Amino acid sequence: MFTKSLKVIFLFVSLLTFTASPSIAQQKSWEISVKDYEKYTGVVAANGRIGILPSSQILQTDKIILNNVYDKESPLGVSRVLLGMNFGNLDIFINGEQLDNTKIRNWKQTIHMKEARFTTSFNYKNLAEISYSIYALRNVQYTAYIDFEIKTSENIDLEVIGKIQASKEYNDPISTFRILKDAETTMPILQTVAKSQFGRHTVATSATFIWHDINSTKEGQRPELNHKKVSDYNNQLSFRKRVMKDENYKFAWTAAQCSTQDFYDPQTESERFVIFNLLTPRNDLLLQHKELWKELWKGDIIIEGDLQSQLDVRLALYHLYAFSRADSNLSIAPMGLSSQGYNGHIFWDTELWMYPPLLVLNQDIARSLVNYRSDRLEIAKKKAINFGYKGAMFPWESDDTGEEATPAWALTGTFEHHITADVGIAFWNYYRVTKDKKWLLERGYPLLKEVADYWVSRSTKNKDGSYSIKNVVGANEFASNIDDNAFTNGSAITCLRYTTLAATALGLSANKNWNAVADNLKIHKFDDGTTMEHSTYTGDRIKQADVNLLAYPLDIINDKETILKDLKYYEPKLAEEGPAMAQSIFAVIYARLGDAENAFRLFKRSYEPNKRPPFGALAEAATSNNPYFATGAGGMLQTVIFGFGGLHLSENGIIQKNPILPKQWKKLTITGVGPNKKTYVIE
Repeated sequence: MFTKSLKVIFLFVSLLTFTASPSIAQQKSWEISVKDYEKYTGVVAANGRIGILPSSQILQTDKIILNNVYDKESPLGVSRVLLGMNFGNLDIFINGEQLDNTKIRNWKQTIHMKEARFTTSFNYKNLAEISYSIYALRNVQYTAYIDFEIKTSENIDLEVIGKIQASKEYNDPISTFRILKDAETTMPILQTVAKSQFGRHTVATSATFIWHDINSTKEGQRPELNHKKVSDYNNQLSFRKRVMKDENYKFAWTAAQCSTQDFYDPQTESERFVIFNLLTPRNDLLLQHKELWKELWKGDIIIEGDLQSQLDVRLALYHLYAFSRADSNLSIAPMGLSSQGYNGHIFWDTELWMYPPLLVLNQDIARSLVNYRSDRLEIAKKKAINFGYKGAMFPWESDDTGEEATPAWALTGTFEHHITADVGIAFWNYYRVTKDKKWLLERGYPLLKEVADYWVSRSTKNKDGSYSIKNVVGANEFASNIDDNAFTNGSAITCLRYTTLAATALGLSANKNWNAVADNLKIHKFDDGTTMEHSTYTGDRIKQADVNLLAYPLDIINDKETILKDLKYYEPKLAEEGPAMAQSIFAVIYARLGDAENAFRLFKRSYEPNKRPPFGALAEAATSNNPYFATGAGGMLQTVIFGFGGLHLSENGIIQKNPILPKQWKKLTITGVGPNKKTYVIE
């Protein structure tokens, strides 16, 4: 009887465990929590317009990044994306003592990827438990919302100070506090308006406190607000409150930041955004944000059997979603909205690395990325004329203008021309996936035609009837001013062929020169058949994948023997200080060859040495410290989607061929694939 009872109890407990475990495991796969900030690199809350980088220090924000808002980096320098005014630094005093990291315990931070919420929590003595969550609101895209909750164990006197802080790079700041009023509704607005460093833009930041009871918008229904202008660069708003024992006190701080890049009147628009957040019920406002993220996560990657890989992959995909918007016609810089790295310029990093995963999982965002280029087509056509070519010539580094933004001393800006083919390839791939003929007619083909004409004019006909592309910097930027770079020629060949396909799809006549050049561009080989990286390559170390890109994604080299020769020859030549993406390419290729072991080895090598504590933010290289490197995130995601998942971009859309799993994974599920939102399961 006793034994039988134990069995029943054991069975009951087992059933409870079985029922509960998936929910617990699922939650763990969406959150990264940390309790140590000795070595600290934060991860951003972002919405495609504003990036907010938290700090390890409580109540502080490291920086605010404004997407596509540029001024010069120096009087004689190129453009650089703006650091916004910092609206994320607050002060809290309890019983007259200011809180900081030295006065608290149980510090904890969590990135909740599912709903794009960054939460910090801590305890102050035995008096209060404090937590706050930062949202870069997806629904109100120029705004942030910091949601506070204070649980008291004793009566406390609370003082909270919110700030708008403009760095000294801003000029002529005007800092004010006004209480706007409509009937019985009062709207307190703290605001700073200033010129960017070299005067290109006016930036306006507005902010206010919110108490979630709607009656607090009426006179006398909220704590008294006190304004203090420490200086024109430090504008403050505060309140005091007696909070009683066992009370759960809630309030929020919201801010909006607008510029003349996007608004004729950024000052008034920033006020309107804050008023909208102030007068929209909290639950409604945050639900809209969460619902938009829920929609984004319909395109997801689920890994079973390897929680760490799941978290790594989710964090990568979270960043690509956070750095982009479907409604923006903007692109993604290598560091996204995490820093001013590479001046916030747009490179091939988007088209070759970040774009393919997004094209598979979210065609609306992908359309924004390609439209960014077609919006700047006329500038690219002018550049081609200026350098003596036909068609369109895209800049190696692009900003809001579409002109070349690379520093003049960097040879990449003058000679790294494969970017123009990378753009064209991305355009045809968008049509392959979406079959959007209207877009192809209006945006896709007009750009493809100009790009193809550029490559015809950029090529030189040799005496033997072949063609060469001379004097370039290739994907391997260690080799400059070389001829017949493998990837440059390979991407040009691919782009020319795609343009012919685009013309055919629209019932138009293709320029016969496109195929003539594509069929005869030179790809040099060593005597044993290994592909040479350029015409005079003798085995030097390389910065990143170049030749191997001809196997994937270009599919120009597709016989297994040559693919393996190229893999084995070039992998040992990769420089440690090079970016991570090369390992991703090798991993995809090995997976497609059916070698899961080498694919998984290189998948891990593509990002694990680049992870920075405590969250695992990716740096560009194992030897650098410049996270978050969205390009590397795109590479690792390609390994999962196009390698292990076996997905291919084809003339018939997205198809699957020979998926394969590493032994470390039990199951891989890719959801929301393509326009029909298909699900692929690999076991």
